[in-house]
Amino acid sequence: MPYLIAPDPTAKRLSRVVSGRDQDGVEQRIHVVEERPLTIYLNKQEIVTAMTIGDYPEYLAAGYLRNQGMLLPDDKITGIDYDEEVESVIVRTVRETNYEDKLKKKTRTSGCAVGTVFGDMMEGLEGMTLPEAEVRTSWLYALAHTINTTPSLYLEAGAIHGSVLCKGGEPLVYMEDVGRHNAVDKIAGWMVLEGEDAANKILYTTGRLTSEMVIKTALMGIPVLASRSGFTAWGVEIARQVGLTLIGRMRGQRFMCLSGEDRLVRDADPAKVKGEAKRAQRS
Repeated sequence: MPYLIAPDPTAKRLSRVVSGRDQDGVEQRIHVVEERPLTIYLNKQEIVTAMTIGDYPEYLAAGYLRNQGMLLPDDKITGIDYDEEVESVIVRTVRETNYEDKLKKKTRTSGCAVGTVFGDMMEGLEGMTLPEAEVRTSWLYALAHTINTTPSLYLEAGAIHGSVLCKGGEPLVYMEDVGRHNAVDKIAGWMVLEGEDAANKILYTTGRLTSEMVIKTALMGIPVLASRSGFTAWGVEIARQVGLTLIGRMRGQRFMCLSGEDRLVRDADPAKVKGEAKRAQRS
């Protein structure tokens, strides 16, 4: 099954070629990722200005507002207007909104490009029960191989994070951005606007499994979060609190599950899984 949305490393607006000299003084031309501001409005109120690569602004805006608890599950969206010239996007709803008090309560997160999470997001986790699901180790190995060999801005230019919405062993939607929280918000926005069910999905990220990533995944209703990277203690603690399956350090035949192991079905022999091919390290 092909991706529904996949990275386009050839898109001219997302990166540019810059000249420089390497350690030997030899001139080199390399691709670097673009970074631009996007101001998100909910109806008449300015909510946040995010630094982003600039693709899928409508998905980013809708997903950000949903993950911050400002766009409610039963809200009716009447329109999303993106203005490329002034780099802003307005999400319009039938319900009148005013989040002045909420905007005063922010917590800076560890996300790249300086993420913010509003202080009462944890309240949305109280009493949460994530869907029952299973995750087969054969799916994890298949996903890791497919995602890590997919042409992407990461492989082209580095300095970027990716998040992938998956079903079983098939990746569906692959989003990239300078901050991993933006990539996740784009996926959340796609799910909101396309009416996609979260109960049978896996979220894969190239970034660290932090508290923010765990909270966003849980609020999206996705029961499984996996990554090539490692964990933070608070991320693990919250995952265990809400019953999220948390899998990290997925490299080659290896991975670690620190929460929700009851969903794991070990149906693949790690010894028969091909190791990862070595490649240039990006940052």
